[in-house]
Parts: sequence; structure tokens; C-alpha cells
Amino acid sequence: MSESVANFVSPSGGPELPQVRRLVTAIPGPRSLEMFARREAAVARGVSTTLPVFVTAAGGGVLVDVDGNSLIDMGSGIAVVSVGNSAPHVVSAVTEQVAAFTHTCFMVTPYEGYVAVCEKLNSLTPGDFPKKSALFNSGAEAVENAVKIARAHTGRSAVVVFDHAYHGRTNLTMALTAKSMPYKHSFGPFAPEIYRMPMAYPFRWPSGPANCGPEAAALATSHMTTQIGVNNIAAVLIEPIQGEGGFVVPGEGFLPALAEFCAENGIVFIADEIQTGFARTGEMFASSYEGVTPDLVTTAKGIAGGLPLSAVTGRADIMDAAHVGGLGGTYGGNPVACAAALGAIRTIEELDLVGRARHIESLMMPRLRAMAAKFDCIGDVRGRGAMLAVELVKPDGVEPDASSTVAVAKACHAAGVVVLTAGTFGNVLRFLPPLVIPDELLIEALDVLEDAFASVS
Repeated sequence: MSESVANFVSPSGGPELPQVRRLVTAIPGPRSLEMFARREAAVARGVSTTLPVFVTAAGGGVLVDVDGNSLIDMGSGIAVVSVGNSAPHVVSAVTEQVAAFTHTCFMVTPYEGYVAVCEKLNSLTPGDFPKKSALFNSGAEAVENAVKIARAHTGRSAVVVFDHAYHGRTNLTMALTAKSMPYKHSFGPFAPEIYRMPMAYPFRWPSGPANCGPEAAALATSHMTTQIGVNNIAAVLIEPIQGEGGFVVPGEGFLPALAEFCAENGIVFIADEIQTGFARTGEMFASSYEGVTPDLVTTAKGIAGGLPLSAVTGRADIMDAAHVGGLGGTYGGNPVACAAALGAIRTIEELDLVGRARHIESLMMPRLRAMAAKFDCIGDVRGRGAMLAVELVKPDGVEPDASSTVAVAKACHAAGVVVLTAGTFGNVLRFLPPLVIPDELLIEALDVLEDAFASVS
């Protein structure tokens, strides 16, 4: 690990947090269990917890809990703390901003930070055309506002989304999301004029991965033409790599074909880069892999080093379609979150975290593929950069194996490695390590993962 990356593993700008896996109690430990009992009494049941350890410090590639355990972080708060849990540029920018002021509401009296973040987004997102941005709080808000903007621009109402998609938990974004449990179950009715198309899912495509992209694109565009009518479609919304749906990398050619179809028919093509953005996939934005240039891009998660911020960025003429006062929110583009975003983007650029994500892939992908060759339960290995996953299947090689997925995750947790699950069928282990994680910790986490597969197999 380079010295520049090593400098970004401090929990609070103070002494470096030791980058080691250390277990001093069972996971979770006694103090975490005490706190979890308090949590159960005070926090609504609907808020879930993946691993009930209560964190007191975090940085680099580790999470330290109240019992003194140091766990390897392979989740980054669901792709949020890509630059680390307290990157110095983020800490200093936030500290300075908090000392100046915490809020004025940009819609009442504006401030430079909001404008500076928009300028950065306009320059970083794909496309060399004039762009504008608007800032919000969460990924779901960004998606909702992108849909609003697309409808205002086109005068149309229909929105096309895809199987296995995840776009949020608000009423509209639940309608956009594919999976029922836990995201939609018992929460309807949902927003209308949402149409779902088949996803180019190479591992599960009936005629095989090689045919997936072209066939899925032909099917989707045919359905849009015949079942909805192109003159009724405001937007096509898709994740360049699906997140909660299982880190599905679309079959080659699928995204370019959709973008071309949209351009030919006056449909706004929206890339949901909330989980894929900001260096996570080895590009600043995952749309760039096949040269796709979205009309609008939604971002959140990795944008601000852990503070709540999201954005819609896109073609200036489309972004300006909404009337004055039609976009906004009390906290949208909060000055402290904007300061954090500028610090996070500076960190990404100075440490070349785009290149770092590619390096992480070069370390992880061969090991994951070797595990797939060793353990029959691994049906597929996929992803890009530091957004990688394995899909677990039963002995027939096709049927999803959610129970083994849970068992492997629990074995990793017990050994001090935080991993996440995903997938429509609950059978995907996903890996989202901080981009500043030391190589040694990454390798150790893979060793633990391999042991977990061996114990389950």
C-alpha cells in the first residue's frame, strides 16, 4: 500500500487506527449485546441490522466495536465510505464549515459550497455537453427528482425500469424497485405508470451469457414499442451495475442499445449511479465502461464520505425543464454535506482511487474465481473494480441457495469480517471494501471468506 493511501486510515484525524483484524470477544461481544437490547427497546422493528456490533471508531479497512474487536470492513456502509470513514480532507472541510455555519437553506440564502459541488459534478459525470445539477439528501430523493425532471422535459408520464432493480424506499421508488420483500411488502398501493422490462442478467439468461445483451435489448425495446408506446415514455431508468439486485453486470451491448433507443425516441435515459459512482467500479462512473452517456445521472452514497447528500446531474436543457421552485428541499445540499463532498472528491482525485479500485479488482477477482473452481456452491463471480460479488447456487448449478449464502456471511461475521448479502433471491455475497483498505487486510478477508466457504461446504 502506498504511503498516500496509508495516510487515510485515521479514525478522527488523530493517531492512525491500527489496520488489523483483532477478536477479543465473540462477535457480537457482551457490550454490543447490551446496546442491542437498548436498540430493540427504542428503535422501530422495521429498521434492520446486518451485524449487531456497535462501532466506536472506523478508518482505512477496519471497524472497531465497543468490546475492542477490530473487524475488517468489506461493506463500506453500503458503498458510502469509499474514501474511508474519516478521510482528512473530509474531516477538515466539515470542521471548518461547521464552525462557520451549519445551515441557511440554499433556497433562502445560497452559499458557495452548493455551487462548487454542482460544478464538480457537471465536470466529472459522462458527456461533454453543457450540464447542470441539483442537490438533495438521499438516493431515493435523487431518483424521484430525476423522474420529475424527465416528465417535465418530455411531457410524458411512463417510466421504464428493469427486473432486479433497486431505486429506493419512498412510494415512487418502491414502485421502481423490483423486489417485494423487504422493500415493498405491505406498503402499497404504489405510484402508477411504472413499467418493468427484462434485465440482461448473463448468469440467468436462458440462451447463455453470450446472447444476453443483444437479446435482452431487443426484447426490452420491442416491449416498450408495442406495450407502452414510445411517445408515452418519459424515461428509462437503470443501474449500470445493479446493486441490491445482486451486482448484475448487464450483458455486453445492452446499455448502449437502450441509450440509442432512447435517443431515437426522445426518451430521457437515466443512469442510477448511486451505488456505482465515485470510483467504485474502476471508473469514476460505471456508465463509462461501454461509452454510454446518460442524459441524467443520479448520485449519492460515495459522494460525501458518509454525510447525507445526493444529486441529479445532466443535460442543461433537460435539467432546466422543471419550473422555478419545482425542485428543492429544506436540507438538500446542506453546507456541511457539500463541504464533505468536496473533501471526498479531492481525496478520490489525489489518491487516484479510480486506479485503486482497479487494483482491488486485480487482487480479489482471481481469488474469487479460484474459490468458484473449488466450491460447487459458487455459480457465478462478477462485478467491476471494488464492486464484486459471488452468486451461490444449489447442486443443480442454477437454483439459488439463500441458506448457504446466509451461512457463509455468518461465518465471516463470527471471524471478524463484515460482508453483505444481496440479490433478488437472497443468494449473493457482495463485496464493497473501502478503496483505501490496505492490501494485507483485503487478502486476510479473502482468506476468511475461503475458510467460511469450506466450513459451509
